[in-house]
Amino acid sequence: MATINKRPSGKWQATVRYQGRSASKSFTKRADAVRWARETEMRAERGVLIQRRGGSPDKRTLGFALAKFRDTVAPTHRSGDREQRCIDAMLKHHQRFTRLRLDTLTVADVSKWRDERLQKVAASTVVRELTLLQSAVGHALDADAANVVQRVKRPRVDDRRERRLQAGEWQRLMQACDRDRNKLLRPLLVLAVETAMRRGELLAMEWRHVDLQRCTVLLPRTKNGHARTVPLSPIALKTLGELLRADDRVLPLSGDCVRQGFGRLRKRAGVDDIRFHDLRHEAVSRLVERGLSLIEVQQISGHRTLHMLQRYVHLQAADIVAKLQDLP
Repeated sequence: MATINKRPSGKWQATVRYQGRSASKSFTKRADAVRWARETEMRAERGVLIQRRGGSPDKRTLGFALAKFRDTVAPTHRSGDREQRCIDAMLKHHQRFTRLRLDTLTVADVSKWRDERLQKVAASTVVRELTLLQSAVGHALDADAANVVQRVKRPRVDDRRERRLQAGEWQRLMQACDRDRNKLLRPLLVLAVETAMRRGELLAMEWRHVDLQRCTVLLPRTKNGHARTVPLSPIALKTLGELLRADDRVLPLSGDCVRQGFGRLRKRAGVDDIRFHDLRHEAVSRLVERGLSLIEVQQISGHRTLHMLQRYVHLQAADIVAKLQDLP
């Protein structure tokens, strides 16, 4: 909780108290004191940066390690914004856990937190959080110190999905796009289904890498670190040709904007159980159904192995039945 008081000297002193800790600072202008207090309260809710009565942040806690990783290491990662959001959530909602000291942190402590998380979120989410936690602790410890998070057993993850678009769902999604205020959502979804590109690849696509004459787009940076050239279908070419080139990026949207926008579309179209990544599954399966070989589809989708690609291929039983009936 913050208080603003005027000192006899004429300066304004802002004081923030949070869970037995406090921080104070004096300012000439009251507006500056209010601004500092508000920012300090926000940092305090993250579990770090609030001063102790001794006057210095407690650098021995898990929360401090997480915050330091968030501010210094995560920004250098390609998925740094996602890591930062995850750490912010951990610091805000798991303060009892993040206040634990690194030098007394045990496998049992982390295992207990893991089990509590598994009651609320998917196993894949817990695995990602444990990986992030292990990295943060590893950066905070000395080189020869043992990282207890590394010894915590990860939950088994089975995130395979067989969700395909059913009859009428694509049309309803397109109609929802037409009624949405964000006019880039429709081309985003169309290109997702026509190219099998990941969301991050679509949002990073730049006009300088699009060759409408050769019907290709170059992706210099992908999830697996390998550049690839994606062939463009006639529908993809038509969609790109209708877009304005007002930005270096083909689809100048942020990840949060797409997340919120796709949520609106799903609700409006009545397909709440579909995820954006399911459109990549749909695209890969359609390519196979069109007669392309797995090797050709692999070149388009960018999967490093055929085993990984086969997880994405979900053929419609009705289509297979139709083909069997056409056999001599």
